Amino acid sequence: MTATSEARASKALARPTLAMLPKVSDNLSFLYADICRIVQTDTGVCAEVAAGAGNVHRVQIPTASLACLLLGPGTSISSPAMATFMRHGTTVVCCGSGGILHYGSMVPESRTTAWLDRQVRAYADDKARMAVARRMYEMRFGEEVEEGVGIERLRALEGQRMRALYRGLANKHRVKPFKRSYDPADWDGQNPVNKALSAGNAALYGVVYSVIAHLGCSPALGFVHAGKQRSFVYDIADLYKAQTTIPLAFSLHDAENPEGRARTRLRTDLRLYKMIPRMVREIQVLLDPSLEDEEEDDGSETTSSRWRVVDLWDPASGAVSGGVNYAGKGD
Repeated sequence: MTATSEARASKALARPTLAMLPKVSDNLSFLYADICRIVQTDTGVCAEVAAGAGNVHRVQIPTASLACLLLGPGTSISSPAMATFMRHGTTVVCCGSGGILHYGSMVPESRTTAWLDRQVRAYADDKARMAVARRMYEMRFGEEVEEGVGIERLRALEGQRMRALYRGLANKHRVKPFKRSYDPADWDGQNPVNKALSAGNAALYGVVYSVIAHLGCSPALGFVHAGKQRSFVYDIADLYKAQTTIPLAFSLHDAENPEGRARTRLRTDLRLYKMIPRMVREIQVLLDPSLEDEEEDDGSETTSSRWRVVDLWDPASGAVSGGVNYAGKGD
């Protein structure tokens, strides 16, 4: 990276950003913001950006139609503004530059547990869990898997596809035979492709984590991966590596700082955060395949369901409304 390009990159990173992502549905969107202050005013919530000479430029934020707010570096938010987002059912996520990396999130208490319920039910039943794993493979590689194929066969098929992908990219970029390796204890001893791939995957995990937090799912309940607090994050991230981080890593095989270049390219060129609406939709289809042919749903609540106090479990009907006295007249 030349001194000129470094200066240009630094200048770009210091520029405030308010990026409205592609809509998940007709009236709900994701918003990414950095290097600004988000405050509550008499007219609503707005983002304040220094305009020079002591002036402040304000941009109104459409809180009522916002599904998720991503707060990047250099962003602060006031307590009244946060309260407004929570009242409107907006998930607020703290993330790295360009949406990569995930530091934490606040989910409004009105957020439905519908997607978490679906995830837990599928996770707890071996047959349903296998069905989700099969759909993941089909979504990832674009080919159908016959009913009855076991998890061992799925792992073998995945290994074959990934080996072929690595071989093809190695030939394309004239890299010697590649072997995936991740060893934090020997980071400096790894080749540039592995460094770039590890850094790129970490960035991708952050974006996926933000989506999972917005939907209210558990990052720990994976269907293919298991035993880690981010098992479901790894499951979902695997769906997109072949299109994003893997080809990017091979293209950086001769870079001086491959891990830094990978993170920069994912922020600026590939713009991972623009994949968020797609991730939302595909997680929903994985957990409920009947939605595949229906209209898109961002995972938030309708006006009527948002204000239901709570649901009560019922083994026959699944759930009934809370806040209701179910005693009969003669009880």
